[in-house]
Amino acid sequence: MLLFAGLGNPGAKYANHRHNVGFMAADAIARRHSFSPWSKKFQGLIAEGTLAGEKIILIKPQTFMNLSGQSVGEALRFYKLDASALTVFYDEIDLAAGKVRVKVGGGSGGHNGIRSLEQHVGKDFRRVRIGVGHPGVKEMVHGHVLGDFAKSDREWLDVLLDTIADDAGLLAKGDDNSFMNRVTLALRDKLTPTGDDDRPPPKAPKAQSHVRQARPQQPAAKLPETGPMAAMLKKLFGGKS
Repeated sequence: MLLFAGLGNPGAKYANHRHNVGFMAADAIARRHSFSPWSKKFQGLIAEGTLAGEKIILIKPQTFMNLSGQSVGEALRFYKLDASALTVFYDEIDLAAGKVRVKVGGGSGGHNGIRSLEQHVGKDFRRVRIGVGHPGVKEMVHGHVLGDFAKSDREWLDVLLDTIADDAGLLAKGDDNSFMNRVTLALRDKLTPTGDDDRPPPKAPKAQSHVRQARPQQPAAKLPETGPMAAMLKKLFGGKS
């Protein structure tokens, strides 16, 4: 048996926040693999199902993010599981939007939900870090994670959640690298940048046509040597008489 936890904040007003992408991942897995309906237990919502032949308990703590460890810790103790049986899905501001990284152990990276988990179950659990991007300055982080995904994000977010759900069995089997590769391949086309480097190079100046290049220069008009005009020109320019 394994415990998969998606982190977030309970309540409709938080449902589309970047901070709730862990809840979104848990919901996607439950839908795709026909888990049982969500029910209240362990200060959270749980659903049961099977991935790659392994029984999975999905949990979404309802304690609010900062107390997530209370709910997850209670579930682990009830099922007599240790931290190595736990996989946690959560938002990561230090990863570009749509990037996913999986690792076992490590620090909280300033994430309050992970900090709470470490206090209650230790550090030796698997972390599925889902990139939501960084706003650029520290002062904007709170509003960024507690803000809704933009409409333009849905193009990659829907693909990401579908892929997490499709390939969650790889996590159940412990094949973290294959899981990350599947996500990367699925999102590659959606996240390909289209910046200045993709613009066609400027056109070279138009070359002069060979006809114009070959056209002979017109000779200077020949001045008259006799007659009234010749006499006038000689007078003006001091020509010899």
